[in-house]
Amino acid sequence: MRQADDQQRPQDAAVASGGSATALPIAIRQLSKAYGAVPVLNDIDLDVRPGEFLTLLGPSGSGKTTLLMAIAGFLRPDKGSIRFGEREVVRLAPHKREIGMVFQNYALFPHMDVARNIGFPLRLRRMPAGEIARRVEAALDMFQLGGFGGRRIDQLSGGQRQRVALARAIVFEPRIILMDEPLSALDKQLRERMQIELRQLHERLGTTTVYVTHDQREALTMSDRIAILDRGRIARIDTPRAIYDDPGSRFVAEFIGESSFLDVEIADGVARAGSAIVRARDLPTKRGRYAMVLRPERLRLLGPGDGDGMNCFDGHITGVVYQGDTLLLQAALGDGSPVSLRLTTNGGGAPLPSPGAPVRIGIAVADTVLLPDEARGAL
Repeated sequence: MRQADDQQRPQDAAVASGGSATALPIAIRQLSKAYGAVPVLNDIDLDVRPGEFLTLLGPSGSGKTTLLMAIAGFLRPDKGSIRFGEREVVRLAPHKREIGMVFQNYALFPHMDVARNIGFPLRLRRMPAGEIARRVEAALDMFQLGGFGGRRIDQLSGGQRQRVALARAIVFEPRIILMDEPLSALDKQLRERMQIELRQLHERLGTTTVYVTHDQREALTMSDRIAILDRGRIARIDTPRAIYDDPGSRFVAEFIGESSFLDVEIADGVARAGSAIVRARDLPTKRGRYAMVLRPERLRLLGPGDGDGMNCFDGHITGVVYQGDTLLLQAALGDGSPVSLRLTTNGGGAPLPSPGAPVRIGIAVADTVLLPDEARGAL
């Protein structure tokens, strides 16, 4: 981390400059955990790159927090391996893993002031008092908490408490930081601001970070890669853009972003949705039933003569929802399939259709993704 003076050790300088010289990779192999007869993790294989910000995303019960607690050492898996760099840690106690940890409720000590909370990991490591004071002061400055060292925890706002928890997690310069939904208690505006601050902090420190959330927008905003869990298995792992553009399964498409789906049948190299021929950027060669992914922001209301290079469908408007910066148009296609379109509310343009009005809806071929029927999952 950034030091208060120029007397930096090599690893301090690397972290202060945003480098990842001290970051460690995490390698997880065949990790499994069950509670009685109920499996929670099923042979998880996962590699976290040094200096990467990886988010574990999934619905309640998917196993994401269980996986994070196994990495932290707070629960023992039934089988499998966890390596930090070249070191096997699966049987190592949490305090010996040298990780920074930020909990959902922050787990701050109410009987300690801010400075003593931040310095707690340093006192555990029996650092000299002068070094502790120097590092705590540097952490206070880094997290814009200058002058708050003597305050009690109950005198802080939610955002300030979150910063204290982060400062405590990084003050001893861990090479791995684990975070379990640290922003869930914040209001929407503060949460979005802290997402950006956390991402900027990660870029400065270059520390390997594993982050748990159930908030898809948070995962898209902050992550280098996202691992989506479904019933104890990794359903998809890739960059946010790759997952959004090519989810690979209906479960992932439903969980990342807003989506409607249209039934498509492929036979003899031709895809049809009802009587309409469908073109796609990567048309599957295998015959069978598929689901077309319809993202609201990628659908267009078409006027007369529009629709070149697009898949087009007739329907009618069923509702109009004002959402501030956007309008959500709800529609039904000719076969009754419900879809949603999202339009900006920047003024101008043609008047919006009213409920019941006929419309023609288009989606570009480049945005048309077909998912195999057997990949459809349930949340």
